[in-house]
Order: sequence, then structure tokens, then C-alpha cells
Amino acid sequence: MPADQHAPRRILVTGVGANPGFGLTRSLIRRGHTVIAADANRLAPGFLLPSVVPRVIPLAGDSDFPGVMAGLCRDLAVEAVVAGIEPDLEPLTQMAPGLDADGVRLWLPDAPSVRVCTDKALFHEVLTEHGIATPRTWQPTDLDQVPDGAELVIKPRRGHGAQNVHFVRSREHARVLCELVAEPLVQERIHGREFTADCLVDRSGRASVILRSRDLVKAGLATVSTTFDDPTARGLVVRTLSAVGALGLCCVQGFILGDGTVTITELNARAAGGFPLTEAAGADLVGQMVNGLFGMPVDHSRLTYRTGMFMTSYTETLAVGEAAELERTATAKGEAS
Repeated sequence: MPADQHAPRRILVTGVGANPGFGLTRSLIRRGHTVIAADANRLAPGFLLPSVVPRVIPLAGDSDFPGVMAGLCRDLAVEAVVAGIEPDLEPLTQMAPGLDADGVRLWLPDAPSVRVCTDKALFHEVLTEHGIATPRTWQPTDLDQVPDGAELVIKPRRGHGAQNVHFVRSREHARVLCELVAEPLVQERIHGREFTADCLVDRSGRASVILRSRDLVKAGLATVSTTFDDPTARGLVVRTLSAVGALGLCCVQGFILGDGTVTITELNARAAGGFPLTEAAGADLVGQMVNGLFGMPVDHSRLTYRTGMFMTSYTETLAVGEAAELERTATAKGEAS
């Protein structure tokens, strides 16, 4: 079978209420796969995509998350699980041996690598140890070490989706916010050309990297984006992937400064919200992810892309109606599966 054709699979995608999970679901459906769309929100937008099998699941931190997920995989003959949001990564990693025994595929880094990706303080430590430029970072107890006049970012140490992120210009404001933000971390604010790198790392450690500039960012999402190439940025992204031990589909964010140097800010062990631009630019990102997910070789020649491709996006009203009716429809679709 050619590399761009796959036997239809039954794949469970979590977090279909967020952009990455929603986009992954839509891309997999276009490729002929059956998607079990899972989310903790009973009104998640991904439940409205055609042909999905919708399922409401507990939050990742709930004690019944592993049991519900394992039960869904058995009851719905799930062949693989793909995480669409960060909170699902650690519990799924812990579930990996049991899922594998049931014949359910996961393609995630090992548990220590996942922790590095989801813990911003640990990520800073790992990159610093490997000599990779990343924003200076302080714990709330170390605010006296922050240089005078430094622009700062206050964020949750284990946050995601740009939630509870604040920008300040003084240590005094930072101290106040550190009292309000859960598990706060303080970082210097970086200015420059912000970018996301969509990445696929195969089991031998070889990585393909597609660069997108984040030309306009709202609430953490790039609403205007353009593909480009920069050897320095691409090289530092590859070094970051190796330092963290990334595997499979992931994304790296950073800045290209005015002098051409590059600073890396984060690595997510999941798809980025703007990855559809990467696919529109010619990179078979999801198709090759499915290859790797099911143990087939990743064809890196199909992960090249055209620069100068752009994407604009905006928030639109997907549906309006009675919640009870949507639930009845979702239940009927689920029973029909």
C-alpha cells in the first residue's frame, strides 16, 4: 500500500473541544478513518463533526479517567489513542502498558520526557543543561534576582493553552500575580518573530520540522500564520527535540530575535492548533503520524513544505440549539457506532 494510503482505522482523539484535537479529528476523517471524539465537555465542538463517534470522558485528573478510557477502547474496538491536549498526556503515558496489552496503540515519549514537556520549570532546566537558549526563569521565591526594568511573564508552571498568562514590567506586580496564579513561574518576556515548528520525530530520532511564523496571536492561538524557513531556527528546534527526547507528533515554539539568534520557549507533545497550515503547505503531517502510530516507517520525503503559504482563522459560531437535543443526537450517534 502506498505511503499516502492507509487502511481505515478506529482512532480515539481526546480534547476535541480544543483546536489541536478538533483539527486532528477533521484531518483523520478526511483520510477515511473512524474517529472516536472524546472530551470532558458535553458540548465540545468536535462532537459536531460529521461521522465522529462522540464520547464524554472525565477530566484527566479525575480518578476514573483511566478506567473510562480503557473501557471505551475495549467497547468501541479502538485501535489507537491520540492526545489532543496536555493534561491527557501523563495519564495516558501511565496507561500505555495496559493499552498495549489490549492492542491499543499510543505514540508518545516516555514518562520523563512527557514531564519535561508539561513542566515549564523542568523544561527550562533541561534546555539550559544542553546549552539551548531559552528565557531566563525564576521561582517566586527568587524575584529579588530579577534585573531592574525587566519585562516579565507570569504563568502557571504546568499550564497550557495560554491560560492565566500575565505580562508585567515590575517585580512588585510579579509578586502580586504569584499570589494569584497556581504554581506560578516567572520568565523574562522575549520580543521578536514568534514561530511554531510542527514536528514529527520517528523512532530512530530523525525529525522533520515545518516552521510557521505566528504573525497575529490571540489568546495563545495564531490567527494569522505564514510558513517560512530559517536554518538557525530549524537547527535549534532539532536540538530541542533531541534534548527532551521527543517522539511522534509534537510542536516547538520560540522567537527569532532581531540579530538572528533564536530562543526556544516551549515544546508540546501534541499537535499545534495551527497545523492545518503545515498540511496545506504540502507536508503530510497527519498521514505520516498514522504511519508511525501503527509501526510503519515515517516517509520524511513527504514532510517537505512550501514557504510563503499563509493561513487566517477566526472564531465562528459552529452551532446554536438546545443542549438536550445535541445530547440526544450524540447518544444516537454513539449507539449507532
